[in-house]
Amino acid sequence: MLDSNIKSQLKTYFERIVQPIVLTASLNDSPAAGEMLELLNEVAEQSDKITIKTDGNATNKPSFTVSKAGEAARITFAGLPMGHEMTSFILAILQVSGYPPKVEDEVIAQIKGITQKLKFQTFISLSCHNCPDVVQALNLMAALNSNIEHEMIDGALYQELVDAHQIMAVPTVILNEESFGQGRMGIEEIIVKLNANNPAEDMAKFNAKDKYDVLIVGGGPAGAAAAIYAARKGIRTGVVAERFGGQVLDTMAIENFISVQETDGPKLAMALEQHVKSYDVDIMNLQRASALRHSDNGIELELANGAVLKSKSVIISTGARWREMNVPGETEYRNKGVAYCPHCDGPLFKGKRVAVIGGGNSGVEAAIDLAGLVSHVTLIEFDSALRADAILQKKLFSLPNVTVIKSALTKEVLGDGSKVSALKYEDRTTNEMHTIELEGIFVQIGLLPNTEWLKGTIDLSPRGEIMVDPKGETSVPGVFAAGDCSTAPYKQIIIAMGEGAKTALSAFDFLIRS
Repeated sequence: MLDSNIKSQLKTYFERIVQPIVLTASLNDSPAAGEMLELLNEVAEQSDKITIKTDGNATNKPSFTVSKAGEAARITFAGLPMGHEMTSFILAILQVSGYPPKVEDEVIAQIKGITQKLKFQTFISLSCHNCPDVVQALNLMAALNSNIEHEMIDGALYQELVDAHQIMAVPTVILNEESFGQGRMGIEEIIVKLNANNPAEDMAKFNAKDKYDVLIVGGGPAGAAAAIYAARKGIRTGVVAERFGGQVLDTMAIENFISVQETDGPKLAMALEQHVKSYDVDIMNLQRASALRHSDNGIELELANGAVLKSKSVIISTGARWREMNVPGETEYRNKGVAYCPHCDGPLFKGKRVAVIGGGNSGVEAAIDLAGLVSHVTLIEFDSALRADAILQKKLFSLPNVTVIKSALTKEVLGDGSKVSALKYEDRTTNEMHTIELEGIFVQIGLLPNTEWLKGTIDLSPRGEIMVDPKGETSVPGVFAAGDCSTAPYKQIIIAMGEGAKTALSAFDFLIRS
């Protein structure tokens, strides 16, 4: 199951094991159980500090636990941790053994200070690139605190649990049998959701910060590049980010980042954050900007928590998000059949009927990917022709379980109150209404800039993008913008980085001239 290269890597990793580890399997007679035992045996062969037991009696079979010898298990893998989750497995072994995690001491103290009993379950798919972040965060919390348990559940292997909990998107986290959250969450965000932080203390802490020379709003590629270029100038630099990495965290394969043949979004986001942290930059993660004010004394940035930060200049790089259909039922059934990431959520719809909204490259690629998983895909395109590349269209039309409907306007998402059951659309050529019975809808219709909070403060284009000149300057003196939230053409990672670097230089030029 594991090739010689992976085994060699595991031997190296497992040299860091501090205390002996026991992997306890709860098996049945399924093929998956056989594969699980084979994996565990191959992993255990790479270190004499790992022991395998097969006398587990877990409810979910096949599954296995990771525990320190002589201690009760708190981490469970209900599924085969391959693909993206192999790293989660390796880290669980190391961290349970006592190997120190790469987490700030303050965060570790907050985790160890949790006194309530918490039992987490995370539903994942092995193709989901956001799921490992959640799994690894909750595994670490369980490794550090005996009050916390965590179970990773592969939705493709436990379809009955998926149906019972009505899981329609991954990652989905259940806490003590109640819904806790969906989508990518880092360890700091999970702690905040558990109310481990005091909002009043946070607000006071931010208000007490000294004025910045440049304050960057947004932690994606543009914001990271701006922070690095600003910090290298030796000026006081801060970054406010709702989630560091931005939309890159939701990107799968990246093959056009010059000098790097292939990478993925989470890996690139981690590299960006590490690079920024290597400089003297004040990073304020998990914070949302709510208002911008300009006066003779500089610029004020108000946060959603009520705190106010002051700066001599500001760079806005808040990026963009998936554009929504804005039809009845979409909000009600988001993550209950309405999805935006086919890579992540596609496996949950195995054998079911789905629709893809959008005939550009993203939509057609999504339809092609889903066709290999689901029973049938219906692609809905508003225009009279698809806009995807010809080679993608050729592949799409070669698939027997795909139907393409053009000149169609999506009108409503229908459901039974708990999940999607159908999609209603209007034929734009005949004005006739049609209903398609299905279980899932994947929306792929482009991006929307994250600039609503700036309306009335700064000049925006009709599309909501921040209007900038060639130097990245906006209509407000001392305020610059870069990346997907601006009118700079071509929404690409490498272009966003260049724009971020340019605006940092422009901000520095503004500071020395004013």
